[in-house]
Amino acid sequence: MQRILYTGMVAFGLAGAGADAADLTLTLDDLTRLGSGPMIAQEIAGLPADPALPVVELADESNAARQLRGLVARGVSQGFDRILYDNRDRDHSTLPSSRFPNLTFLRYATDLVAGSVDYGLAGPVLIPALVFGNSSTAMTSGLHARSLVRHAMTAPGGAARAYRDYVSNSLYMYPEHRDHDAVDLYPANWPYTTISQGSSGSDHPFMDAIAMTLAAFPADTRAALEENGLVAPTVQMIMRRNLNGVRTQASYLSAIAHPTVFSSDMLRPERMIGQAAAMRPDDIPPVVRLKIVEEDFAQGAGLAGLDEHLFTTPSAIARIWRSFAWERQMVVSAASTVDPNGHELRFDWVLLRGDPARVRIEPLGHDKKMARITVNWHNTFVLPSRNPADDQGLETSRVDIGVFAWNGRSESAPAIISISFPTHQIRTYEAPPGQTARLVSVDYDAKGREVYYDPRLHWSAPWVDRFNYALDGTLEGWTRTTGGEQEEFDAAGQPADGTSADYHIVSAPGEAPSLGLMRQGQEN
Repeated sequence: MQRILYTGMVAFGLAGAGADAADLTLTLDDLTRLGSGPMIAQEIAGLPADPALPVVELADESNAARQLRGLVARGVSQGFDRILYDNRDRDHSTLPSSRFPNLTFLRYATDLVAGSVDYGLAGPVLIPALVFGNSSTAMTSGLHARSLVRHAMTAPGGAARAYRDYVSNSLYMYPEHRDHDAVDLYPANWPYTTISQGSSGSDHPFMDAIAMTLAAFPADTRAALEENGLVAPTVQMIMRRNLNGVRTQASYLSAIAHPTVFSSDMLRPERMIGQAAAMRPDDIPPVVRLKIVEEDFAQGAGLAGLDEHLFTTPSAIARIWRSFAWERQMVVSAASTVDPNGHELRFDWVLLRGDPARVRIEPLGHDKKMARITVNWHNTFVLPSRNPADDQGLETSRVDIGVFAWNGRSESAPAIISISFPTHQIRTYEAPPGQTARLVSVDYDAKGREVYYDPRLHWSAPWVDRFNYALDGTLEGWTRTTGGEQEEFDAAGQPADGTSADYHIVSAPGEAPSLGLMRQGQEN
C-alpha cells in the first residue's frame, strides 16, 4: 500500500505559501517483478494538486516563477498535479520541500533504503508515471571512479536501462564530477539523461528549470505525452531548443545545442516554460528510433580481440574503434520512427562533433530515412570553446552524429551515434601515393607515458609496433619493440619464429588492465 505523509501543515489562502510538498512512501509491497526485469511500482503516481496551494513558493519573484503562476492561474497549465520528484542522494542535493508545494516527493521505506534501492543511478525500480529526479553523487574512489552517467554508459545493461526510463516518462539529472573538465571522458553522448557541469549541487538549476517546464504543459498535451512515453524526449528537446545561443532551427541542428554536458549558464527557463505551455497535442515530436542496417565494427577487433559495440539502443548507438583500419563505415536507418500524430517526417543527419574532412554522411533515398556514415581515424582534438575568454576548449576523442525528425511543427530530440577512439594509443597513419591511408605504427604504452585510459574499456601494453606492408599494400606483419628489444610478428599477430602465442588481458588488483602475450609452453 502507498503511505502518504504530509511533512508540513496545509493552511488556507496566502498562509499556504509556507506549506511543504507531500511525501509518498514507496514500500516493498508496492513492487512487483516480471521475470528477470526490473522491479515495477505499478500503482505509484504523484498526488493530485491542491488548488489552495501556490504553484511556486511565494517568496520567489523570478520571471520564471511569475510566468508559471500566471499560466496556472489562467488554466493554461496544470502545475504539479500528479508529478513525482525522486531524490536519489538522500537529500544531499535536493529540492526544498517548500519550493513547489504541490510537487509529490517520493520516499523509500526503511527496507528499500537498506538495500540502496533509493540511492545513486536510477534504474532499480521502474515507475510508470511522470517522474523527474536527481542524484548528486559519483563513484569517487578506486580504479573505476567516474560519474554515474559514465558508469551507466560503460556497465553491462546500463544503456538499456537508461533508454527504458527515457521512454517511460522519467527524467534524471546527474553531475559530471571530473568527467568533463579539461577532457571529455565520456565514451558516448545520449539524450537519456541530463548531465550538469560540476559536482554536488550543479544539478539544482536543471531540476528547477525542468520541474517548471513539466508544470507548464497544458493538461491535454501532458496526457498525450504520458500516454505515448514522450515526456522525457520532449523535455530534452525543449531544454536544448532554448539554450543560450540556440535561436534558430539551424542552430538547434548544430553542436551548440547538443553537448555531452550542460552548464547552468546555458539555461533559459522562461523560454522553456513558454514553449511547453504553447505546445498542443498535435505539435508533439516523435522519439527517433535507429537501427543498424550494416557496419564493419566487429565483435572482436584489435590485438585483444575485444568487442567494438559499446551499446546499441534505439536512440543512442555507441562504438569503440579498436581495429587497425583507417576508415570505418555503417548504414543506419531511422525508418522505425513514428510521429505520434501521423505527420510525415523529415530527417536530418548532422555531424555534431568531429572533423568534417574525416566524416562523411550520405543520406539515402528521397525521404532520408537511412544514411551511410563513413568515418576516418581521429586523434584527440579540441572542441571550440563556447566562451571566448577561456584559454582552451575541451579535449575529446569522440565523433557524434545527431539524427533529428521534423514533423512540420516541432523538431525531435536527437538520437545520437557516437564513435570513440583509443587515443591513449599513439597511432600514426600514412597514405602512400595512390593508396588509402594505412597504419604505420602504434605506441600502446599508455602506462609508461602515464596517460589515462578507461579501465573498463581499454588496456595498455609495454611495446610499440611498426607495421610492414607488401608492395601491393597487403599487411605482412609488424616489428615490435619492447624495452629496446625487437621481435617480428606476422599479420595474424603471431611470432615470426613459428611459435604460437595468445594475447590476454592482465588485471592486477588496483591497477588498470594491461595486454599480455602468453607464448606456447608458458604458464599463465
